[in-house]
Amino acid sequence: MKPALMLAFCVVLLGACRSQAPRHLVAPVEVSGATVRDNALLGIAPEGVATLFSHALKSSGRFELKSEETPRDARPWRLTLEIPFTREVLKDGDPRSFAEVGANLILERFGGDLPQRYEVVGLGEAPVLEDTPEGRQSAMRTALEAVLRQVTDSSVLQLAALERTDEALVQELRADDARIREFALRTLAERQHPAAAPLLIERLKESSDGDALRRTIGALVEMKARVAVPALIDLGRGRDNGFVQELVFAVGEIGGPEAEAYLYTVAQGHDAPAVQAAAQQALETLYASRKHITAEARGRDHAD
Repeated sequence: MKPALMLAFCVVLLGACRSQAPRHLVAPVEVSGATVRDNALLGIAPEGVATLFSHALKSSGRFELKSEETPRDARPWRLTLEIPFTREVLKDGDPRSFAEVGANLILERFGGDLPQRYEVVGLGEAPVLEDTPEGRQSAMRTALEAVLRQVTDSSVLQLAALERTDEALVQELRADDARIREFALRTLAERQHPAAAPLLIERLKESSDGDALRRTIGALVEMKARVAVPALIDLGRGRDNGFVQELVFAVGEIGGPEAEAYLYTVAQGHDAPAVQAAAQQALETLYASRKHITAEARGRDHAD
């Protein structure tokens, strides 16, 4: 085959592969948060941000916006975009300043067996090339467009992970792209796959961000990962009492002999009365849950 024909064939084949990729139905974008209202740095209204994001979704070729022709029984993803900050920063060794725009995107879908909710985040940046208000606004717009492309790409990866088998996701835990690893881990944790627990426990030891820690703890609680109880106990050492109370309830939700022993010890001897009370409450809830499970088991045995 001649080189020109070969090139044309590859282009057609690539286009066909893209057209066959699953397209995700989404409802009109909602923009929330005060950062996009009367923001002189950004210089664009929430409606303008929503329009830019809708354009990014369409340009990806992986999303289809809900329309009047959409079947009534369709289950579109609802997208809520928040711009938590816009700022201008300096970087070591670079005389220029940079415009930065952060974005949080919530993807939600209802109507199935369980509601689905996922979050992706992004950070767009662009150098300020002209030291004027117009130059700063131009850089901020460029950073905004960059972060909208980021969260669009991350959404594609997150939704793709939901469609993969457990075996494929376990393989993706070793992917070079950190986002692919992240979404594979999230999905495995949601499915309570045993491969997720050790990685989540490692995150407890490595992460210093409070929100990231809470998300990791929440995933372990959802999995009822008893192997995580020792790590959660260690995590509370030297922490403020409010965080320890959160850990106490998390350990109680997971349950098991180690959790019970820990809660009993804290309820009897912690220095802070509030932590003692939280441990006692978690312990009583654990006892009640255990009695309920035992009663159900006896009922099934009796029925058999």
